[in-house]
This record gives sequence, C-alpha cells and structure tokens, in this order.
Amino acid sequence: MPLYMDMHETPGATEEDLKKAHLADIAIQDQYGCNSLTYWFNKETGTANCLVEAPNAEQAEALHRASHGLVATKMIEVNRAVVESFMGHIDQTAAAIDPATTQTGSSLRVILFTDMVGSTKMTQALGDEGAMQVLEVHDTIVRAALDTHRGREVKHTGDGIMASFASVAGSVNSAIEMQRGIRDHNQASSGTNLQVRIGLSAGEPVEQNRDLFGTSVQLAARICDHAAADEILVSHTVQELSAGKGFEFGPTDDVLFKGFDAPTKLSLVVWRAN
Repeated sequence: MPLYMDMHETPGATEEDLKKAHLADIAIQDQYGCNSLTYWFNKETGTANCLVEAPNAEQAEALHRASHGLVATKMIEVNRAVVESFMGHIDQTAAAIDPATTQTGSSLRVILFTDMVGSTKMTQALGDEGAMQVLEVHDTIVRAALDTHRGREVKHTGDGIMASFASVAGSVNSAIEMQRGIRDHNQASSGTNLQVRIGLSAGEPVEQNRDLFGTSVQLAARICDHAAADEILVSHTVQELSAGKGFEFGPTDDVLFKGFDAPTKLSLVVWRAN
C-alpha cells in the first residue's frame, strides 16, 4: 500500500492535542483502509507531519477530515526505504498498539552544508592570512542568511558551515540568499572570487551535545560534495516539501551515493533570477 507523508499547520497546538488527533485517526482508520504509523510535531513552527499508509492520498485526507478535521496543507507519496534511511525502522503496527511510540517530541529538520570550492588551492595561492580573509567573507554572508531565515549554525567545517532549519522554505530561502550574497560580493570586489556549493536534505537527525548526526546529515554532506560551484542542490524530499512556496527547480538526477542502498533523486534550485 502506498505510503504518504503530510504537513499540517497547527498554530497554538500542544503535544497533547497532536496525540489526541493521532489516536482519533487510529480509532477509525480501518473504515478508510488506512494505517496511521506515526507523526512528528514541531511546536516551534506550529507544524506537524503524519506518516500514513493509505490506498491513495484522497483516502488519507478523508481519514483526517473525519477523525479530527485537521486537513493537511501538503501531502506527498514517499518511498519507505528512503523514509527509513532518514528516520529508522518504521513498525507498521507500533502506533496502533502503543501510542507512546509516536514521536511527539521530535520533528523533521533540514540539514544544510556549504563548502568553499577550491579552498586548498586558494590557501596555496593567497597564503593562510589571505585565505582566512576570504573565509571570513563566506562566514559573514552565510551567518547573515541563517539569522534572517532562522537557521541554526551547528558547526564550522573548516571551509564551510553546517546548519539546520525547522522550516523547509526557510532553508531554501537561506541558501538562495547565501548564493546571491556571494555573487554580489564577487561583483563588487576586485579580489579573489568566492565560489560556494550548497547541499540540503531533510530528515530526523540525532542531536547530541548541540551537534547533529545520522543519515540525513550524511546525505546533506554528500549532496553538497556532489554540487558544482555556485549550485544549490537539494534532495527530492526537500523539493516536494517546498511545493507551493514559489521556488523554481531545475532538472532532477538520480545519484547513488556511497553507503546508500538506493539512488537519491536530486534537484537544482534556480536562484540567479534576481
């Protein structure tokens, strides 16, 4: 049976509200031929994501409408293997047997990596002090975009920055602002051109000591490495969750990354319009 992930706008909702809504789904799901597996609630952004098996998207939507009236603003069909690679094994009966297994305190995150292209060659050409000045430009532009779009800097990687976002739209807007800021700097400067590649993926990383770990982090890093200079490359999940936000995406490509069992569908973000 197809697997769907949706997004609900839930401003003012509490974890208890979401738990009750999920239990309401479970109570009548058999009438709609559905299996409500789990959900994620992000109190900070007032959004919730549900994962449900259903004959089709219309049945999943009908279940929500009948059980609690919280109709999704977005719904996409997802691949089980891809979801489990982000979030771990999904027990098909766990939610129905034990509501405590639902992930009320967790939420999806978008992971973003930047990487300065040719940083080693630049250091050799400019020396340590000159390269550090270029790096400071990168850091200033990237951090300003993170602040504007509520991204959190997780760590500096030496020639780039890793960040996380609660908002998919915020992450893509931030990446676009970064590239445009770097372009504007290069046009106004007579010095060394700064080129950056950016990669984004969405998932549920593991947090420890303010750092993030897990498959979604590894995938974002690999996507960034795969991107060319001046590109923003995103996973298919990020693109799908950005639907209706006014972004333009270029051609898609399937890439099999080392350590991943299935190819990852990638899309370019078109950012040079302005």
